[in-house]
Amino acid sequence: MASYQQRKAIGGAHEEHVAHELTLRGWDVSPWGQGTLTANVRRVLRTTDSSIRWMPDLIAVRGEDLALVDCKSRMTSGTTHRHAVERAAVRAHLQLTAWTYLPVFYVFDDLGVLSAHDVLTHGRNGPWASRGSRAAYYLISTAVAVPFDAVFGVHEHRDQLDTAA
Repeated sequence: MASYQQRKAIGGAHEEHVAHELTLRGWDVSPWGQGTLTANVRRVLRTTDSSIRWMPDLIAVRGEDLALVDCKSRMTSGTTHRHAVERAAVRAHLQLTAWTYLPVFYVFDDLGVLSAHDVLTHGRNGPWASRGSRAAYYLISTAVAVPFDAVFGVHEHRDQLDTAA
């Protein structure tokens, strides 16, 4: 099992990748979640049941559109072709959507996108994790996920790339 530091590095790389892909599509992206907090605040926050434990990683704006993005690295099974999202995160993100009127999107390694509502309505209760947080998860088929471009737009320079090919 990967150490916390290894998992943090993998998650950080995925957040950077997602932020880069959003930027290529004309979104202005800022870090937003626990990564913006001090280590001591994160440590104590993990001991609570507060919904802010599951703050999305990024906040992005394009024109008048504003979105919250939670990057999910290594949360997809290549064997079962299902994404996994912690049930407590889905509950917190549905509350956050209701409170802020902003969408929360999960972006997986394959750049498939799901909303918290998608996970709640199409996901199935999975077993409690035996490693890591030992939390309960929803499992949802990768076929339900929406392509990144369909949610966030097409890469601004894709037309130029297609013409050059």
